[in-house]
Amino acid sequence: MNGAETMKRTETMLLNLGPSHPSTHGVLRVLLELDGELILRADPDIGYLHRGIEKMCEYRTYHKCMPLMNRLDYLAGEVNNFGFCLAMEKLLGVEVSKRAQYIRVMIAELTRIASHLFWLGTHGHDLGAMTPLFYAFREREKIMDLCEMVSGARMFPLYCRIGGLAADLPEGFIPAAWEFVKTFPEKHQDYHNLLTKNQIWIERTKGVGAMTPDEVLDWGWSGPMARGSGVNWDLRRDNPYSSYEDFDFVVPLGRNGDTYDRYLVRMEEMLQANRIVRQVLERLPDLPPGDIKVKDPRVSLPPKDAVYNDIAGLINHFKLIQEGITPPVGEVYQCIEAPKGEMGFYIVSDGSPQPFRLKIRGPSFINLSAMDKLARGRLLADAIALIGTMDIVLADVDR
Repeated sequence: MNGAETMKRTETMLLNLGPSHPSTHGVLRVLLELDGELILRADPDIGYLHRGIEKMCEYRTYHKCMPLMNRLDYLAGEVNNFGFCLAMEKLLGVEVSKRAQYIRVMIAELTRIASHLFWLGTHGHDLGAMTPLFYAFREREKIMDLCEMVSGARMFPLYCRIGGLAADLPEGFIPAAWEFVKTFPEKHQDYHNLLTKNQIWIERTKGVGAMTPDEVLDWGWSGPMARGSGVNWDLRRDNPYSSYEDFDFVVPLGRNGDTYDRYLVRMEEMLQANRIVRQVLERLPDLPPGDIKVKDPRVSLPPKDAVYNDIAGLINHFKLIQEGITPPVGEVYQCIEAPKGEMGFYIVSDGSPQPFRLKIRGPSFINLSAMDKLARGRLLADAIALIGTMDIVLADVDR
C-alpha cells in the first residue's frame, strides 16, 4: 500500500481522569474523550461520595441535622451551619442578638479565608507549584486554632446554634484574632510574590476556561466563579443577612472570566474577608457580653452551666435535644454567600420536630456542571487547571 492509499486513523480515545487522580480533589471521575491531547468531551461522573444527607435529615430533629451540615463543604463547615441556622430562624420567626450576628459574621469570614487558602495551596500544587501549599497552610492553621478555641473542633466546628451561638467568645480569642488580622495582609503578599507574575502560572491559567457573563448566568454560577467573569453579585452586599449591611467591603470582579481572573478574585476576597473581621473586632466591645442567644426556651438551648447546675435547665436541654424544636407549618428558603458561591437551604415543615423535606443548593454541584463546556477544545493538561479553578468539594456535589 503506497502513501496515497494509507487510511487516516479517526478514532478517539476515552480516558478516565480520577477518581484516584490526586488533582480531582476527591472521588470525582471525569470521562474524557481525547483526540490526541485535545479534549472533545468531558463528562463528570459523580455519586461516589453520596451519603443521602438530605434524606437523613428527614429522620432527625433539627438540632441533630446540624452535624450533617458540617459534612457538606467540609472545608467551610461553620458556614454551612450558619446558613442552616438562618433558615431555621426565618422559619421560626426569631432574630438573634446583634452580638451573635457579628460573631457569626466573623467566624464565617475567617472560614472563607481558610477555605480559599486550601484552594490556593492545592490549586497551585496541581499545576506544579508546591511552595504555595506550605505558605497557605501556615495561615490556615492559625484559623483552625481559632475555630478550636470557640468550638473545641478544628475541621468540623459546631459553634452556631439555632437561636444563637453555643457560647460567648472564650478568653484569649480576641487577642489571637487581632494578631491574625494584623499579620495576614503581609503574609498574603507572599502568595502574590510566588504566583501572580510567575510566567508558568500565567501560561497555565490565562485564557483557560473563559466564560462570558451571559454564559455564567446561563449555567447558574455564583460566588467567585461568577465574579471572575464580571458578574457583580454578592449576597452579603445585595441580599444581606446577619448584619452584613453594617460592614464596609469591596466585591472584587474579574474581566476575562478565565482561570487567572478567578484566582485574582479569590485572592482579593481573602483580604476583604480579613477587613470584615477587623471591623467586627473593633465593634464587639460596644456590644453587651453574653448576649448570644434568643431568650426563648422553646428554641434556644440553655447555657451549659444551667444544664449542669439547674434541674430546669437540664430538663429544657433534654426536651430540646430528645423531642426537638417544633416550628410552624410552612416552607422557607435561605441562601448565603459561601466561599464557593451561593449555598441555599430549602426547608419544608409539617409542624413536627423533623423537617418534612430538606433541599440543599450546593455551589460545587452547579459549578461542576459546566466542566464539559469549559474543557472542550482545551488540552488534557488544562483539565487539571479547570478542576482546580472550580474549587469543588465532592461532598458538596453529592450530598
